[in-house]
Amino acid sequence: MTILSFAKVSTKQLKTITSIMENGSGNKYKNPEWHDEKNKDKFAVKIVAAEPVKKSVDKTGPAEKNSREIKIDELVKKILDRDRAALARAITLVESNSEQHYEKSKQLLEKILPYSGNSIRIGISGIPGAGKSTLIEALGLYLISLGHKIAVLAVDPSSSITKGSILGDKTRMERLSREPNCFIRPSPAGGTLGGVTRKSRETMALCEAAGYDVIIVETVGVGQSEIAVRSMVDFFLLLMVAGTGDDLQGIKKGIVEISDALVFNKADGENQTRSEISAEEFKNALHFLRPYTEGWKPKVLTASALNNEGIEEIWNTIETFVKYSKEKGIFDKRRKEQTLDWVYSTIENELKRRFYSSPAVRENLPKIKEDILSGRMPAVEAVEKLLKVYFNN
Repeated sequence: MTILSFAKVSTKQLKTITSIMENGSGNKYKNPEWHDEKNKDKFAVKIVAAEPVKKSVDKTGPAEKNSREIKIDELVKKILDRDRAALARAITLVESNSEQHYEKSKQLLEKILPYSGNSIRIGISGIPGAGKSTLIEALGLYLISLGHKIAVLAVDPSSSITKGSILGDKTRMERLSREPNCFIRPSPAGGTLGGVTRKSRETMALCEAAGYDVIIVETVGVGQSEIAVRSMVDFFLLLMVAGTGDDLQGIKKGIVEISDALVFNKADGENQTRSEISAEEFKNALHFLRPYTEGWKPKVLTASALNNEGIEEIWNTIETFVKYSKEKGIFDKRRKEQTLDWVYSTIENELKRRFYSSPAVRENLPKIKEDILSGRMPAVEAVEKLLKVYFNN
């Protein structure tokens, strides 16, 4: 009985095998030189020579090779036709740091902007663990039941070490992510301060053009000074949790004073009484703060997103505020101010992009960096030198 086996081979043995395969002897199966002559009928290792590899001819035409090339007009048409895959691709293009994508993203935004601006933009912020994702899911499902189309732009914190992000918001909003009238886009903060991303405004415009009439921006877990989202949205909701020390921050300026409503989430079980007490304390504390919106007194509410309680009251508050701000002309005024903020932000980003992509800066930066680290050049002098290099070229 012949047994076929595979064995580990040494470098010398491997050379023998290669030689047999390359030279061949007319035999497809051949015993290697190191096989056991005495027991060749009981134990044998057979080597199969490899067939010569045939070179394939590329018959792909130019049109097929460029099939993945981004065609802006086609992408715009698909976005306006409510194509979610096209929307996701457009957001990826806009968020890209690649030079080759920059011009295309500009063309895309120019064509999309006339179709944007027709939504209610809501910013939701709060400390880590306040239940932002849970509340957004409950609110989103409620709005969909009323006939709205929801886009959730979830900002995920980026690691200061690896620069990566988990982007797990879709997992936390499992039921909402299955809804056909909801689009959830997690994006990394990427080192941008203020709880939002560098391209949050552009992403909102794309979602509006795709037909989403309520845009919810979920910031990263923030503290008192992360207020950038305020300049992007119509209504700003601050989420809080009783018993975490936030009660003491009621009279401090910062994120509290720019809020249109404060909601104490997780008002259930043993925490319900604490939440109600904290809400009353905050109502009193807000008397000492000047309201961000003239004539509007920020509402203080309690809710339990887990038990779906207080969600309707939150939406009623948002609708009341939007109606009030439109009647007073505040809504349109804020939208114009947001556009101006967008211009200033874009200028800053564009100057930074052009500076670091300048060939002259790239050439001089390594040497200047080395001089700074070795102590031969102070930081102020390095800045002056790099700016001179940039402007002279």
